[in-house]
Amino acid sequence: MQAVILAAGRGKRLRPLTDVTPKPLLKVAGKPILEHNLRQLPSQVKEVILVVNYLKEQIKSYFGKEFFGKKITYIEQEEMLGTAHALWACKKYLKNEKFIAMNGDDFYYQEDMARCLSYDHCILVKKLNNLGRFDLVKTDKQDFLKGFIKNHLTNSSGLVNIGFYVLSKNIFNYKMVSMANGEFGLPQTIISMTKDYPVKIIRANYWLPVGFPEDLKKAEKWLCDLTTNK
Repeated sequence: MQAVILAAGRGKRLRPLTDVTPKPLLKVAGKPILEHNLRQLPSQVKEVILVVNYLKEQIKSYFGKEFFGKKITYIEQEEMLGTAHALWACKKYLKNEKFIAMNGDDFYYQEDMARCLSYDHCILVKKLNNLGRFDLVKTDKQDFLKGFIKNHLTNSSGLVNIGFYVLSKNIFNYKMVSMANGEFGLPQTIISMTKDYPVKIIRANYWLPVGFPEDLKKAEKWLCDLTTNK
């Protein structure tokens, strides 16, 4: 199985740390964020396709052609046009019908990811008591994806999309959905396929996004708590 990991962004909210270091290489507990994710990938994943752009040579130098027993393939997203655009750049390199697509700069938990592999189309979500900058995920009674709701109340609670997907090549039969900022969104494009393919919602036990410098300290505690709770 292959996993596409999106690692091309500039990490602007993490400046000045990301002025000289790409966000996926920022270290938490002595290891880069992206390395933690590679080590957490389910054992079924044998190859990782890393989508890179900003300071890409640092990422290539660190991980090389193979890391943690997994082949590494690099695809450059030449224009920063969103998550769907990044995935479409990998289209011809995907060998099998089903694959993982995920953010490279959030923290995920292996057992949560593994549960998603039972489905051909799946989104990992997390319930938050304070949505902050995240939008709501709308589900039906059988826990299949129905849509996304723009969040205008930061102190509200609900399920949020955490940027981990199991998809099939059927996704490429749909046009990338353009957003207001001119980028093409993967979640928005996935909505287009729900009329033909059910997309299962799986609730994550553990997840931590890294958006600001203070989140790196939170991540160290998160990793410590995760190890303790295993």
